[in-house]
Amino acid sequence: MLRAALAARCAADPGSQPYDCPGSRLCGAALKALHRVRDTQLRASLPNGLPWRTAGAMNYRHAFHAGGFADVIKHILLVRILTHLQDKQAAFRVIDTHAGAGLYDLTGEEANRGGEWLTGIARMMQARFSENTAPLIKPYLDIVRAFNPERDLKAYPGSPLIARALLRPQDRLTACEVEPKARKRLIDALRRDPQARVVDLDGWVALPAFVPPKERRGLVLIDPPYEQKDEFERLAAGFAEAFAKWPTGSYLLWYPVKSRRATDSLARHVTEAAGAATPAGKCLRLEFSVAPQTAGAALASAGLLVVNPPWTLMGELRAILPELEKPLGQGGAGRFRLETPKP
Repeated sequence: MLRAALAARCAADPGSQPYDCPGSRLCGAALKALHRVRDTQLRASLPNGLPWRTAGAMNYRHAFHAGGFADVIKHILLVRILTHLQDKQAAFRVIDTHAGAGLYDLTGEEANRGGEWLTGIARMMQARFSENTAPLIKPYLDIVRAFNPERDLKAYPGSPLIARALLRPQDRLTACEVEPKARKRLIDALRRDPQARVVDLDGWVALPAFVPPKERRGLVLIDPPYEQKDEFERLAAGFAEAFAKWPTGSYLLWYPVKSRRATDSLARHVTEAAGAATPAGKCLRLEFSVAPQTAGAALASAGLLVVNPPWTLMGELRAILPELEKPLGQGGAGRFRLETPKP
């Protein structure tokens, strides 16, 4: 019944004219689309002090964290996974269950109140990387630069716009967002884009409903606001339900690290659910800390679980992560944890 209702609500994706992409990962047409999105969003009036997600148990308001270390790590992984999906001609779909507003104003009150972008993306744009690591990070930084053509950092793209930048003509994006102001901004950015659809549907409902996609290839990004105390449990249960329906898809799950018990329990449940499927899924766990986590302080550690990661991802992260410790660390070098979790 839910499938039927959603099918009626979201008609088949419209077609699109092919882009002129002669061998480029981030093609000229995609860059033009990015500039269109940037101009549309930055011309819009962004009300200061109004969170796009209401405060909750963890007071997670994305506009305050935009461009911070957690976004940097998450989006580098997102780009690496989508770049790998591009290696095959077959179409893929990106499903972003908690998409957000799409673009964030780094000059506004919300971003400057915490100033997390100053120790996140701002440092990344100035950092120098080795000849092995630089090509792995460059596609992500190129996307950020496309929204900041005057070189000064004024805007930071969220996950749906980063994913959109890496879609080929045959690929599609489904972005779910229920908060009205955030959804309107994202719709404004993507309203004329035949490859991207913004859906007014709760991400936890969309997660099992939209899989498997008709492309049968792709990535599900799950990045909830953690504004409810049971968000970790909902994430574990939602992933298990979705993975049972689409065990060959890739999944990227983001989480804040404030309770070791909660994060370890999440990793265990996700790993068990992936291992119980047919075929069994493989898991990768990454946690990155920029400083010791103290009570009442800003988030200093964040993690990601990747289910069915590209076979190249572990090696890429082993090259990338050590070179992020210095630029992202606060009061000293950061540290990371990278492992294949066991059930």
